[in-house]
Amino acid sequence: MKKIGFLSFGHWTPSPHSQTRTAADALLQSIDLAVAAEELGADGAYFRVHHFARQLASPFPLLAAVGARTARIEIGTGVIDMRYENPHYMAEDAGAADLISGGRLQLGISRGSPEQVVDGYRYFGHVPAEGSDAATMAREHAQVFLELLEGEGFAEPHPRPMFPNPPGLLRIEPHSPGLRDRIWWGAGTRATAEWAAGLGLNLMSSTLLTEDTGVPFHQLQAEQIHRFREAWSAAGHEREPRVSVSRSIFPIVGDVDRQYFLRESGSQDQVGHLEGGVARFGKTYAGEPDRLVPALAEDEAIAAADTLLLTVPNQLGVDYNAHVIESVLTHLAPELGWR
Repeated sequence: MKKIGFLSFGHWTPSPHSQTRTAADALLQSIDLAVAAEELGADGAYFRVHHFARQLASPFPLLAAVGARTARIEIGTGVIDMRYENPHYMAEDAGAADLISGGRLQLGISRGSPEQVVDGYRYFGHVPAEGSDAATMAREHAQVFLELLEGEGFAEPHPRPMFPNPPGLLRIEPHSPGLRDRIWWGAGTRATAEWAAGLGLNLMSSTLLTEDTGVPFHQLQAEQIHRFREAWSAAGHEREPRVSVSRSIFPIVGDVDRQYFLRESGSQDQVGHLEGGVARFGKTYAGEPDRLVPALAEDEAIAAADTLLLTVPNQLGVDYNAHVIESVLTHLAPELGWR
């Protein structure tokens, strides 16, 4: 059995060919798709975060709104760029959104991806320390955020406060118990997956890895997952970790599907360069269900993960994306033992 959710980048463009033409469209349609996915029986609604782009950015208003409109579905990010984040303010936002949702937040965070602008995090007031770099700063922000989610007091109370305080040092409020165990690290390599395991973070692995060993993408990702689980065991954590992988999966069950995705039926892995290094990109799965079932059954990383996130083409609109999710749940999941 697997949890199956969707992952949306929340693109918008004023193009007449897009059904998502404004920021308001992207946000409101994201909420509507989460509601539709819950009604269809999906398990998760996840959203990407990109700054300075015509995509979803500040996640917590959206997560809170989805939490208020839904009752069961997990709500998450894939991923928040920690180079841009004030960990203290983020802890407040995360605690509030988690309480609104009734404890359903699953927050994916990471050191970030290629940006729209040069060193965009500097415009947000974050500058790496002398002799450090942005990736290190992101990990430092993440570690502070995790400590804050533990809920321990650290701030000296004012001797004459405006409102009465509980005894002792004060913590960030609102505090949401259990959220610390629902934080994921978006790892692009095997080594960062091991680092995340050491911190007790769940593993979120996308459709690309920023390394290449010459083996197919799904095998390299499966090795990443295996090394993550080994590192988790070695660290001695008491709970079982969770692992998600993202995939582009489009069952062709009608003419509209064929029009959009038949050309992707021959998709293969790609190897390219990203931020000066070699990266391997996973293929798109598109085709009739009887062809997709055996192909997906051979994907070693999906088999190793407990959660599958379906990347959705959000600019095709809520109805079509709900159709894609329903097609996966109806035509593929039962045949593959995911349901």
